[in-house]
Amino acid sequence: MRQPLVAITSDVRAFENYTWHAAPDQYLKAAYEAAGVIPLIVPSFGDGLDIDAILDGVDGVLVTGSKSNVHPSLYGVEPTEAHEPYDPARDATSLPLIRRAIERGVPLLAICRGIQELNVALGGTLATEIQELDGRMDHRAPQSEQQAERFAIRHPVRIKPGSCLANVMQADMVQVNSVHRQAIDRPAAQLDIEAVAEDGTIEAVSVKNARGFAVGVQWHPEYWVKSDNPSRKIFAAFGDAARAHKASRERLQAAE
Repeated sequence: MRQPLVAITSDVRAFENYTWHAAPDQYLKAAYEAAGVIPLIVPSFGDGLDIDAILDGVDGVLVTGSKSNVHPSLYGVEPTEAHEPYDPARDATSLPLIRRAIERGVPLLAICRGIQELNVALGGTLATEIQELDGRMDHRAPQSEQQAERFAIRHPVRIKPGSCLANVMQADMVQVNSVHRQAIDRPAAQLDIEAVAEDGTIEAVSVKNARGFAVGVQWHPEYWVKSDNPSRKIFAAFGDAARAHKASRERLQAAE
């Protein structure tokens, strides 16, 4: 039986005289090695893509983190320099992909920028430079040339009892890394808050009454799937959901 295929969102980057549609290696490896799925990068072609055709061919969607931010006009906020940088082609692709995946019950895992896209796609808003807000800790990565130091696991999050994430983690608190300066402000009505940091920052959500696995996390489990058990569990749960979705699709096809 073939491995499940999972659609991966892409960033649009210009370098070496080319425009690239790319995804960071850590996400691809985590999907392949920890979730046991085959990742396929979806180009950010916006409404030029047939989203349903993509979802017809995959068993899950992984929405990656990125240096860029969702454009604030998409959640009713006036753009400022603090909201930059942007990737409008990614916004035009990932937001409809997220909405349609949820509608169709395709398993969804959204990480960092991904959880923010998930919230905006469903009608929520974001806050920028949260380290400047009263009572908030600094969630940005520490200054370092070493990625392992930037992505170091460094603060706890409290998990809502009985939530999807609690079932995955089998714990009410886990330690996570923190590499962001934006976060969910007003959560979309369709989302349940699954975990919060000690300062109240929303760290994880799930989609209410979702037909399939649909979880977003603000931290970066992809970086530590080989050595951190909670990080591995998130990707393993996503992989299990993708396999279940694949099996269900095959049963329906066999019955036709």
